[in-house]
Amino acid sequence: MAAHRKAAHRKPKQRPFTGSAARAAATLAFAGAATTTAFDGAAHAEPRLTAAQVRAKIDRLYHDAEVATERYNGTKEKATASARSVDRLRDEAARRTERLNTARHTLGSLATAQYRSGGLDPAVQLALSSDPDQYLQRASYLDRAADRQAGLLNGIRRQVTDAAQLRARAEGELATLTARRAELTKHKERVRTKLADARRLLGTLTAGRRADYERAADAAHGGGAVRADRGTPRGAVSAPNARAAQAVDFAYGAIGKPYVWGATGPSAYDCSGLTQAAWRAAGVSLPRTTYTQISAGQRVSRSELAPGDLVFFYSGISHVGLYIGGGQMIHAPRPGAPVRIAPIDQMPFAGATRVV
Repeated sequence: MAAHRKAAHRKPKQRPFTGSAARAAATLAFAGAATTTAFDGAAHAEPRLTAAQVRAKIDRLYHDAEVATERYNGTKEKATASARSVDRLRDEAARRTERLNTARHTLGSLATAQYRSGGLDPAVQLALSSDPDQYLQRASYLDRAADRQAGLLNGIRRQVTDAAQLRARAEGELATLTARRAELTKHKERVRTKLADARRLLGTLTAGRRADYERAADAAHGGGAVRADRGTPRGAVSAPNARAAQAVDFAYGAIGKPYVWGATGPSAYDCSGLTQAAWRAAGVSLPRTTYTQISAGQRVSRSELAPGDLVFFYSGISHVGLYIGGGQMIHAPRPGAPVRIAPIDQMPFAGATRVV
């Protein structure tokens, strides 16, 4: 009887959910976690965001990621330049060390020869010499050797000083490189975090709302044009010069290629990577980032735009496209949106530059 009462109070064994029951439980758990938060120490229900609010947050995260991408691009360019500088300084240090060792060896040889021939006083050597003329010739040689030795000594002193200064420069450049690589890691992590947050928010939308968001984002960035752009006439508005025409032609050829942050081609691009590659194809070297490209030519007003001009957006100059005429540009919009044609009035216009 006691055993029966003990069994009656025993908790029933929990069986794990399987199949549809498991999926339903997981959905309920996720929904509960997503809609409750701690506020002043007590559980508090967070208002559910509307689809429009979710879309706005996703757009802001993509924009923040692009800002971080441009900072990453700029830091990477500086780090690459620092690495090249360190390599040049190390090569120069190796060459100077070799020259210094050669000079020291020559000085040692001269000192040895002088020691061997300088055992007697010069007057005694002249008196004892069976051939005074030959002795005088040797003495003149020794004088020249002494002058040469003095020159070598002065040269070695300069080389030692130069080598010390070179080492100091190399150490300073190496410290700069280390700092820039740390900054690069920071910017890289910021980009990844923003993109991961955007993907997470997208995942909270239903399939229908996600499709609505993608359609709205495509419309805002010139979507739907990717397929049609291949047949768009390229000579509708003539470029002001042959190089601008080459840059525009390159951009047309990149249509449909994916956006990848930090990419400069040939298989993928970010926004400034595309404009840099387009003008590089025309024989012009542009800086790497949006905020440096805007100063890489002559500033022009919106009413003066011509094909090949660089058009910039947002107050922080965080996005750039290549103008192709008719109020349109070719640009690399964001992750998930390939290179395409878009109207320039879909984003806050910040300025334009004509590459000269």
